[in-house]
Amino acid sequence: MAISKSRPLSPHLSVYRWYLTMALSIAHRATGVALSAGLVIIAWWLLALAGGAGSYDLVQTVMHSILGQIVLFLWTFVLFFHAANGLRHLFWDVGYGFDKTVAHKSGIAVIAAATGLTILVWLISFIVA
Repeated sequence: MAISKSRPLSPHLSVYRWYLTMALSIAHRATGVALSAGLVIIAWWLLALAGGAGSYDLVQTVMHSILGQIVLFLWTFVLFFHAANGLRHLFWDVGYGFDKTVAHKSGIAVIAAATGLTILVWLISFIVA
């Protein structure tokens, strides 16, 4: 049986209908990478802390700028998203939540939890500061 040369060997991503669980799976991997990149910022802050007042003031100036605040806000969301989705994966590991409706609802819960916790942490940080 000959394979037609005009037919693709594997379907392209555009063939599939995107579901929330697919998007969250990709986002979980991307947030893992983003968390690793964020560790560079934490390492920079720790090195500046050990480096003296001048170094620390520079890092604090950068982190208190608009761009620094946006990066920190997004990193906070990424942290909570990855943690909540990781908890979801732990439930999957023991066999719970594979039903389509449960998987969809748990995906919405992950997004809601990450958003809510991010806002809560930032509200607390503004109240304390």
